[in-house]
Amino acid sequence: MSKHIVIDARSRPSSTGRYVDRLLQHLQTLDTENTYTVLLRPKDEWQSTAKNFSTAVCPYKQFSFNPLDQIKFARFLKDLRPDLVHFAMTPQEPLLYFGSRITTTHDLTMLRYTRAGKLPIVLHWVRMAGYRMLFWSAHRKAKHVIVPTKFVADDLRARYGFTADKTVVTYESSEPPLDVEAEPVSSATKPFIMHVGSPFPHKNLEHLIEAFEIVLQHKPELQLVLAGKREYYFEQLEDWARERQSYKNILFTGFVSDAELKWLYQSAECYALPSLSEGFGLPGLEAMAHGCPVVSSDATCLPEVYGDAAHYFDPTNVQDMARAIEDVINSESLQKHLRSAGKKQLQKYSWSKMAKETLKIYNET
Repeated sequence: MSKHIVIDARSRPSSTGRYVDRLLQHLQTLDTENTYTVLLRPKDEWQSTAKNFSTAVCPYKQFSFNPLDQIKFARFLKDLRPDLVHFAMTPQEPLLYFGSRITTTHDLTMLRYTRAGKLPIVLHWVRMAGYRMLFWSAHRKAKHVIVPTKFVADDLRARYGFTADKTVVTYESSEPPLDVEAEPVSSATKPFIMHVGSPFPHKNLEHLIEAFEIVLQHKPELQLVLAGKREYYFEQLEDWARERQSYKNILFTGFVSDAELKWLYQSAECYALPSLSEGFGLPGLEAMAHGCPVVSSDATCLPEVYGDAAHYFDPTNVQDMARAIEDVINSESLQKHLRSAGKKQLQKYSWSKMAKETLKIYNET
């Protein structure tokens, strides 16, 4: 019997939205039986390619604590008359919606590593209290909880024991190498190591810079390239780094194009991932897809996802981080091994497989 399934894809335009974007892409070729309504943010121009998929603009903010938004969003969902709602990012669901639903929890990072940012500290803690309430409610009400790794499943079970029998692991995947001609970043000088992405607290980039300073003692010509759009956390990090002697060897690129990013991956001595917490670890897989050796934190899910395709360190130990970076940049044989192992590791993951496993959950709920 076919179902009407609503997929909350409001996260699609964000960096974490790749999951739901690829899910939608593959579901449209896999499922011709169920009918789907895809919830989009205003101005999101995503369009379906399958007749059984339609879209609906959802004007309510993600993670809204506004009581009026909570009530209106619940009513909005009810009026769609779904048999099942899939919230592609916990905890987007309104407290007052009681229909059948599943939720995808990418990780528990927000519960451990967060800063007030631009908010006054009191408002930050009030917001986090609301977030925790939504997070608990989402998991309590969900028929199934989808997670990207066994680590996240275990982490979730340790916090909420009631999730143990309804959590399902569906591994995510990397993208193929960027299909553009590589374009050099003029201000990057070889040799260099690199990292891509916003320096949120759990990304641990201050420790990466401190480890880089140790490596500089033996490799004074080395450069650290930190790529990513300039925003609040990057400005904070650069202000902090500006006071350090290593600053002249650190390049904050700001936003880079796909062509420039491809060149960075292909030209770097290694990709350094010092993160304290990840749910799946897509950045390292993307580096592997471009043949860039990966030096990675051994925290959370990363050894599970990368296997022997990364060289690991303790992210809380700056000396150990420096040791791992030096191991790789000083050894051509280790670099060769990591490139080869990376190609093999990538073959374990597939967005199509993830979508098939998710469709099975839909049909069994």
